[in-house]
Amino acid sequence: MTLPEQRSFSPGLLLSQRRSFSPGLLLSQQQVALCSSHCALPSGDQHLLVYSLEDRDQEPMPLSGHRGPITSLVFGWREGPVLLCSAARFYVIREQLICSLSGHLAPLTAAQFCPWTEQVLVTLSEDRTFKVWDLTTASVCFQSFVLSASPLLSCVFLESSRQFITGSADGQASVTRYNRFCVTLSDWLWIGSSEGLYVLDLNSSELQTFFCFQDSPDLSVSVAGSWCVSTGGGRMLCLVSCLFSPRVVLLEVRVTGEDLDQALSPGEGLTVIPSSPPLLESPLNAELRKRQTRRPQRKGGVKDKPLVFQSCVRSSGYSSFPQTMFSPRTNVQKALPSKEVKKKGSVLRDYPLQAPAPAVFQRQLSVCSSPLHCLHFSGDGKQILCGLGDTSVFIYKSSLTGIPAVYTGHTRAVSSVAWSHSRRSWLSAAQDRTLRVWSSGSSEPALTLGGNTFSKPVRNAQFYYLDKFLLLACGNSLHLYLYHLDNTHDDVKRYQQRSVIRSAACLKTASLSDITALSAINDFFSHMVLLGGADRSLQVFDMNKAKVASELPDAHSRPVHCIAQNKGSMFTSQSADSYNLFLTSALTDGVKIWDLRTLKCVRRYESHLNRCHPCISAFSPCGRFIASGSEDNCAYVYDLRSSTFLHKLQKHSNTVLSLSFNPATPQLLTGTLGGRLALFGTDHVSVEAVTGLMSCSSVKETV
Repeated sequence: MTLPEQRSFSPGLLLSQRRSFSPGLLLSQQQVALCSSHCALPSGDQHLLVYSLEDRDQEPMPLSGHRGPITSLVFGWREGPVLLCSAARFYVIREQLICSLSGHLAPLTAAQFCPWTEQVLVTLSEDRTFKVWDLTTASVCFQSFVLSASPLLSCVFLESSRQFITGSADGQASVTRYNRFCVTLSDWLWIGSSEGLYVLDLNSSELQTFFCFQDSPDLSVSVAGSWCVSTGGGRMLCLVSCLFSPRVVLLEVRVTGEDLDQALSPGEGLTVIPSSPPLLESPLNAELRKRQTRRPQRKGGVKDKPLVFQSCVRSSGYSSFPQTMFSPRTNVQKALPSKEVKKKGSVLRDYPLQAPAPAVFQRQLSVCSSPLHCLHFSGDGKQILCGLGDTSVFIYKSSLTGIPAVYTGHTRAVSSVAWSHSRRSWLSAAQDRTLRVWSSGSSEPALTLGGNTFSKPVRNAQFYYLDKFLLLACGNSLHLYLYHLDNTHDDVKRYQQRSVIRSAACLKTASLSDITALSAINDFFSHMVLLGGADRSLQVFDMNKAKVASELPDAHSRPVHCIAQNKGSMFTSQSADSYNLFLTSALTDGVKIWDLRTLKCVRRYESHLNRCHPCISAFSPCGRFIASGSEDNCAYVYDLRSSTFLHKLQKHSNTVLSLSFNPATPQLLTGTLGGRLALFGTDHVSVEAVTGLMSCSSVKETV
């Protein structure tokens, strides 16, 4: 017996060795049993030793009765009395045979009853598959395909999340999910291997922490042979047998915080909502000096003076109309009291937070034959910007009715469009290395930035800091511009713009890799800007300090092509912590949800297909759903609390490239590779009702 040695292998987690047993034989290839109060070890060929974990001085209790080597041990799940079942190789002691099951192509390696359905049994075999049996009919309910190149060795059920996990000899773990159940946000999987202990987040499939035996020479085990785990009471007990020595070690893992989520994510880091005003030297305090027009002054000469000497001169009367004597006034009317016209402000109706996800097809429209790269609703939900691959930009009504407004000027495909917060202007960026800012209702851009300004195409562009700045990414640089729009033109110099733009900051990425995705919040003041790099990294820029605040390498297996934040809208209100959630998308790596405070992935979505085209993903205004385009001619809507999709939106004839949620009502607009728009809503919201709702925001009443 050894003294307890404690070692912290992750903030908030404490590992300690409680006991060490010497059974007298090598147990690396034999099964051991563990519960919260006892552990059982084979001793010799036909005997067992049961140890009490509560009383160290108590002698182990020997058990005998088998006529051959003991191959399996397991404790019962009931709290009391403690039940122990053992099995030998040559025979099984039974009172009555319930049923006999056969169907595997190789010997069985493990079997376990389903904890929430007693009549369901799961068996694992060396044929690398598992079967789910219904004991009432003695038939197979489900048979898996070949999960691994090595035999399946172990299995475990998670009753709270309705998950079944299998482990194979090559170190691979497979998770089987049930679509009719909801998965919580605190599903952690503890995996014991020959090297150490892994902690895996089942929602995001991300490794949270790892404890290696080689890093702790004080432990009695260096290479593990077999594992047995028991959880409960804020701790986890692990019974580990040594691979090369006849020794068994009891390890205990305790959570020092309130729960495991807090232990693996200690403290709060970055936040979207700032806690202090900008610094004095911050680029966010930059101001644009407007040009002052100076009138030329005459030098010398005689000043203009009146031609008469009197101060008051009587008019000659030539400019007045001739008067007629005794002209009758026949249409005399009494002056009515003037009516005061009162204008009501914008009537904003709250977004229905409890409404279901938009999944009902409402309308489809063919725009052109080129791809629809980007879509963006205006803040009031009345208009939609569409950036096309044929260098043009269309503006439609949110109901997709009427004739759209067409804007041209780019020479290559449009890559980004965005409305301003005030809805008085919008911008477009294209692959022709230009950025154009347009005023609402104007057919010509008020500001054009391009030419030799950028050496590479503008990837993403948007308004930032409540329309104070223009934010865009080009190459490995993040540009911040101050601007002032002036729509007036000189009659002589008609094509010379009077708008002013000046660079406020130019920041380089930490790894000097090109920026592939950009996102920042413009609906309220925020200092954080999120970037995705070509080196698969995820970077957070603090614009208040003009530097990289945090960097996460290898956020995806491929470069991130889309970053979307939970921005909400003017029609909704969410908790302050909800705005710290954002998502990223990458080819062949699905969609990941991140928490900015810890910069850790909290959930992963992989039901959609995205292998070659940069399909866009977005948050709903209520923050309960996310949507993603897919290459199987569908759009997928996910519940933020579950990794399985809620709806698979069809009615598309090509790959869904872009999509956008309406900020005012539960609507989802999708754009395809073939240039078609599709509008989806809910059951109780029609296109006509939405059109009437949008018109209510500009009602004027006359009294």
